[in-house]
Amino acid sequence: MGNKYDTILIRYGELSTKGKNRKDFIKRLELNLKNALRNYPNLTYQRTFDRIYIKLTDENPDELKEIISKVFGISSFSFTEKVKSDLDVIKEACLNYAKSMNEPKTFKVITRRHDKSFPLNSDGINRAVASDILKNTNHKVDVHHPDFSIQIEVREEDTYITSEKIPGAGGYPTGINGKVLLLLSGGIDSPVAAYELMKRGLEVEAIHYASPPYTSENAKQKVLDLASLISVYQGSMRVNVVNFTDLQLEIYKAVGDSYAITIMRRMMFRIAERYAKAHNCLAIATGESIGQVASQTLESMSVINEVINIPVIRPLVCMDKLEIINLAKKINTYELSILPFEDCCTIFDPKNPVTKPKSDKCYELEERFDYESLIEQCMQNIDNIVVYSKEKKESFL
Repeated sequence: MGNKYDTILIRYGELSTKGKNRKDFIKRLELNLKNALRNYPNLTYQRTFDRIYIKLTDENPDELKEIISKVFGISSFSFTEKVKSDLDVIKEACLNYAKSMNEPKTFKVITRRHDKSFPLNSDGINRAVASDILKNTNHKVDVHHPDFSIQIEVREEDTYITSEKIPGAGGYPTGINGKVLLLLSGGIDSPVAAYELMKRGLEVEAIHYASPPYTSENAKQKVLDLASLISVYQGSMRVNVVNFTDLQLEIYKAVGDSYAITIMRRMMFRIAERYAKAHNCLAIATGESIGQVASQTLESMSVINEVINIPVIRPLVCMDKLEIINLAKKINTYELSILPFEDCCTIFDPKNPVTKPKSDKCYELEERFDYESLIEQCMQNIDNIVVYSKEKKESFL
């Protein structure tokens, strides 16, 4: 095979469990693949019940491998040589691949016979191919720890031969389960939450609260850069930047130190809910983890949640900080997240935030100022920015 790869064989992950929805999932996966590979216009696609086949022309396999490995909904994929479903043709292709090795090695043949009418069963094909290689090369069989393996998929029309099964990203195709609005800060947690949401088949739109001039343009750009990094998993991301300054200043003036963060979060949730309902987002999402900071105790979450009636998804809720950091490093957002540009949650850092806020106290404090008109002002001052993955070398719109 080596230079003879002509097809990428895509195997589905959790899709096999979806029953009647399977066709929709496969269509969405194909759409996501086409979107991810849109810079390669000569690729052609074929969709079947349990595979997607991508026909290659002269594309660089290493480039495609990097992109496909980030598309959710794929359990594994392989670069393959497509040949006629004829034993002699199969043996010849496998032998040519074995001969391409520069020195004697150990090998193993693994066959999946989807076409049950093929004259030999899987074991028979394994033996026929292995015998031919043993006869014509100095390679030896080792079924337990081979230096290389040859994998054969026999189908009615064609047979696919490969030497490598590349792990996919798993999960569900992004977008198949609807759209959520994520509260995206410049910290470590929320980009990781975005990744986890996308992996469960959710399209992520983001809302970010900026407080200029207290928060800088650098802080805003950091958030857009984080969104750009994470958007590689869904193609692009809309980031809605809310000018939160006037409302935030009014909160600190009217409420005082201990309840400021709780009231601020309640206002953020109110704004997010209004935006979500107006833009077809089925839920709000956050990067919160229980007990991590004062506003993330169960009591705080309960009091903050009560001001909205839309679901709130917290994918990191039971993860500890080290787990979150390790995942941030895996998806390459960690180094950017720790850059020292402050967001609106850190510039007014209260000294003694309440960890067990009371609902009636919150309502009493909120009556001290006209937050409804300030929320409306925020809704009128949302900057909508679409970002693309930096890996695709595209600039922000």
